[in-house]
Amino acid sequence: MRIRDSKGFTLIELLIVVAIIGIIAAIAVPGLLRARMSGNEASAIGSLRAINSAQISYSTNCATAYAPTLANLATPPTAGGQPFISPDLNANSIVKSGYTLTYVPGLAVAAAPASCNGAAIGAVVASYNERAQAVSFGSSGNRSFGTSEAQTIFQSITDMAIAVDLLGAATAPAVPLN
Repeated sequence: MRIRDSKGFTLIELLIVVAIIGIIAAIAVPGLLRARMSGNEASAIGSLRAINSAQISYSTNCATAYAPTLANLATPPTAGGQPFISPDLNANSIVKSGYTLTYVPGLAVAAAPASCNGAAIGAVVASYNERAQAVSFGSSGNRSFGTSEAQTIFQSITDMAIAVDLLGAATAPAVPLN
């Protein structure tokens, strides 16, 4: 009788390794998806904060009210320098990190000053709303966000647009973000 030379792995050993890798993947993938959603939500909150800061800067430097469009905020001052907001937030209804950011201007109060950045688009507005909704609710994010000139960011665990009124109150069931 001849003894077989055993080099390599048996089929059972390979199946055990594949099963162990499958179990590890089943445990790790949901955690990675939750981390991605948390990152998307953090990016949406950061974008809303950036828009609030840009509007305050625009109001302080260019007018006594707010910019009517995000494109106006993305235009640098005529005297030189940086725009009020980054180029990735220069349009309405843009998709950034799994969230759709929608800018809703309030009522016009005066003509936009051409002296600040030359982007006299429409008129300056007394108020604004900025909303962030998940592109695919439950997949790209589990919350909706909204803010206004009151600078408070609200959150909702529903896939509903959050409107913020002139007094800084949000539509139910939104609550202020801590």
